Amino acid sequence: MRELEYRREKAVEYAEEWAFKRNPKYLDFEMLGGDCTNFASQCIYAGSGVMNNTKTFGWYYYSAADRAPAWTGVGYLYSFLVGNKGEGPYGEETRADGVEPGDIVQLGNAEGSFYHSPVVVAVRNSVIYTAAHTFDAYMRPLSSYIYDRARFIHISGVRAY
Repeated sequence: MRELEYRREKAVEYAEEWAFKRNPKYLDFEMLGGDCTNFASQCIYAGSGVMNNTKTFGWYYYSAADRAPAWTGVGYLYSFLVGNKGEGPYGEETRADGVEPGDIVQLGNAEGSFYHSPVVVAVRNSVIYTAAHTFDAYMRPLSSYIYDRARFIHISGVRAY
């Protein structure tokens, strides 16, 4: 297996292009529980170029009916990225000061249930700016969201066969 660079600039360019519209290659999950993690996955894919086709526990999207739970589910995306030992992007949970553009923030409630997956598009003077679907945004300060908990996922790299 080869190690590839995660192209953060490509993830951010994709986020900027599609933050306020929908790429017709993907179903809009807005009315099916939200489109935020679908959008985050699209951004990660733009930066990685590699999916993981492992049924159930992988990370892929070919159609609304042929996709992994991690492509659109907040908790599943987290589990995939921090646990992936195979093909595709992988990462680790980090602190707020460890994120870079192209990384993911997941917002949650006090009970520890995470429900939103904005994409980090810039970090300036310790301020994290995000892009997201469901609550469409680009360059939205993380501090403008209302949440109880946040977890930060740093994309460390990409593996490909």
